[in-house]
Amino acid sequence: MTDTSHPQPSEMTGVLAWIERSGNRLPDPVFIFLYCIAGVVAISVIAALAGVSALHPTQVDAAGNALVVSAESLLSAANVQKLLVEMPATFAGFHPLGYVLVVMLGAGVAERSGLFASAMSSAVSRAPSLLLTPAVAFIGMVGNLAADAAYVVLIPLAGVIFAAAGRHPIAGIAAAFAGVSGGFSANILPGQLDALLFGITEAAAETILPTWDANIAGNAYFIIAMTFVFLPVIWYVTDKIIEPHLAPIIPGEAESSTAGIIKGPDTSLTQGEIQGLKRAGMACLGIVALWVFLCVGPGTPLINEDANPEARLNPLYQSLVAGFFILFLAAGWAYGSASGSINNHRDVVRMMSESMSDLSYYLVLAFAAAHFVAMFNWSNLGLIFAIKGAAVLEGSSLPDSILLALIILFGASINLFIGSASAKWALLAPVLVPMLMLLGLSPEMSTAAYRVGDGATNIITPLMPYFPLILVFCQRWQKEFGLGSLAATMLPYSILLLIAGIAITMVWVILGLPLGPGAPVEFSMQ
Repeated sequence: MTDTSHPQPSEMTGVLAWIERSGNRLPDPVFIFLYCIAGVVAISVIAALAGVSALHPTQVDAAGNALVVSAESLLSAANVQKLLVEMPATFAGFHPLGYVLVVMLGAGVAERSGLFASAMSSAVSRAPSLLLTPAVAFIGMVGNLAADAAYVVLIPLAGVIFAAAGRHPIAGIAAAFAGVSGGFSANILPGQLDALLFGITEAAAETILPTWDANIAGNAYFIIAMTFVFLPVIWYVTDKIIEPHLAPIIPGEAESSTAGIIKGPDTSLTQGEIQGLKRAGMACLGIVALWVFLCVGPGTPLINEDANPEARLNPLYQSLVAGFFILFLAAGWAYGSASGSINNHRDVVRMMSESMSDLSYYLVLAFAAAHFVAMFNWSNLGLIFAIKGAAVLEGSSLPDSILLALIILFGASINLFIGSASAKWALLAPVLVPMLMLLGLSPEMSTAAYRVGDGATNIITPLMPYFPLILVFCQRWQKEFGLGSLAATMLPYSILLLIAGIAITMVWVILGLPLGPGAPVEFSMQ
């Protein structure tokens, strides 16, 4: 096995080589935020001295005139005091933090109990040979709910299963990688990514409409549609473009063992694991039934009967973070108790604790991001840029569909250099979300467009954290398979997924389809 602690020498040339060199020179995302904070401080001082201002689109002063929003210096006494006195509150009040921590408490149990790994292994190994590629791609897109497990279990497993079916194993690895990472935002269920992104969206949207609340199912219909649009794309690229052009496997070159990483295709699930999957399914049905009861039962706790029709379902939407926490927790516990991975409640607590330790880097990143977002808001620069940017875009008369396509391309380009989805969105959302709101596009729509661009180029950038690991999986079958080979293999997926994502976004806007329950494309201040 290749040592992943030492990066493989790059074999890239041209644009990909430039991307790799440039990206490797970038600092850690935490320090990117710190540098951005320094930049915002400097700009705020200059903007305040220059008297930069704009008219607020929704707020008025005592005389009924539009409120003037002026740039504020972050070095003013009031803002310095706010930074130092409210630092704990700024961090704790960062919208994505609570969402992600709650969802991951449950998802950590489902992952560590073995539920995610067994479910993916069972689904892929049972797929008919004819449908092997779409099965791998579909499980990959759904499997990104399992975060790391999808990369370290499904992707190498796909290579082994393809080989067992008489097909090229690297084609299986490529299809799984395209599903898990290229289709990172596609799914049939909202998950921790939705909680994370919509937390950032909520903070940005509140600069325009303070009463706007996030709904983590706000992109549910859109990501389901992405799943079934991306599925034939990955299927076509794998079977018609990639596999026919892969060099044949030389007998004896591939490593003979995959022990310690994955289950081979001949290894069926144990009786305990099968029983665990059945119990997990029953637990999921029970949680869904409970939520239905809370919507229709006595008192309807999750339905606000006294609100106007548009707001009646708000408690249901806002309960989904807790719902997914309980769903993952119940399913993981049910699976673990049957499979033997959970023996008592202490094991559950340990798994929840370990899932929090996995978020240690995210907590550091969230601390820096929280202060960047807060200070950007204190300076009023985000709102001023959004108002003036919206005026420029409105004057350009670009159709909404074309505007969103350009935003997707912009996001895809940035993704080549900054891999973290939350880091990029925390940088872009404070301007992008309010600007599009002023143009009549909902926060859910701006989030959906960002997600399309964020996923498509994951699979071609060497800065993607799992890129070296995927290379190792490929080298188990072809030792000469290098970094350039992997990038070239994944490039057709990236291009066609980006085209498909732009197309579905444009169609969605043109038809005005809802993005999720209670989440329209258009936005109104009313």
